[in-house]
Amino acid sequence: MIEIALGLPHLRQGPILRRALSLKATVLVSASALARWKHIDGCRRWTGWNILQLRNLPAQVDAILDSGGFTSHVVYGGFPWSIDDYIALAAAHPFRLFASFDYPCEAEIASDRASVKERLSRTIGANRETRRKAEEAGIADRFMPVLQGRTPADYERCAEALVRSMVPGRTIGVGSMCRREIRGPEGLIAVVEHLDRILPVGVRLHCFGVKGAALPYLRAFEHRVASIDSMAYGVSARREAYRAGISKTDALVAQHMTRWFLRQRRAAASPLRLLPPANVTRPELPAADPWDAAMARAREEIGNLIETGELDHDEITEGWITAWAGDAYADEPQAA
Repeated sequence: MIEIALGLPHLRQGPILRRALSLKATVLVSASALARWKHIDGCRRWTGWNILQLRNLPAQVDAILDSGGFTSHVVYGGFPWSIDDYIALAAAHPFRLFASFDYPCEAEIASDRASVKERLSRTIGANRETRRKAEEAGIADRFMPVLQGRTPADYERCAEALVRSMVPGRTIGVGSMCRREIRGPEGLIAVVEHLDRILPVGVRLHCFGVKGAALPYLRAFEHRVASIDSMAYGVSARREAYRAGISKTDALVAQHMTRWFLRQRRAAASPLRLLPPANVTRPELPAADPWDAAMARAREEIGNLIETGELDHDEITEGWITAWAGDAYADEPQAA
């Protein structure tokens, strides 16, 4: 049966953690939930990790650490912490798995194909650096690579670039799932079905933020999907608090979390449901003119440099692209 991991908003002593432990659930905690912040010059700045909260999590509890990529990119436009900082957090507790740095591709972050392609390159470069740092820290056995994308082919591109990590016995994270439809050529099932076809036997998947409604369909891939996680219960708790005109307390959240978790466990054991295959990908349109072609080539070349580590995965390159394209455009013969 597919494992249901409870995403937790924090690890403070109280109703949420107490209930999660009583449910004997695997827990997933985001690095952003363990971050410490301080207002400096009117700006909220990251100042380190709240390691003390980790003491509240018993070592025997099955726990997964996430890099906090989605929240960081929506709220701050990027990671407030470095990979070295993140590896220090991963090494501070015996997490069963810790996810790689990655660059989410949801529409609110990556609005077009150029942005998605750029974020694939950054994800590939970040995975390679996170793995290298994990090896140096002696915790590479707990490292979970993360694939990103918008289309099934995007995830395949990541998997091919990270082939060293696509080995039997390893769990691979699949990102940008939480706002994804179940059906359709770019739907959740299309992505999982495609990865099931191309990945080696024995490679398992952890799908981040999957809707509970998808579980009956995912049962067809129990051999491939090891686990999912979500914090969707927080939304229902917020709605109830708003309707009732009360505070969204941890006690209220714990109640919603319990109902959500038990409902997901039932869904994971529910009868299998099938969708027709949805593997059609959208064809990429050719560049409209030579300048567009030069811009596309510049993005691709810069992306290649990020993937190979010649540029850092978090390098700000937007200002270079026009100049880079200008050089290529000037070298091209122009129509009379």
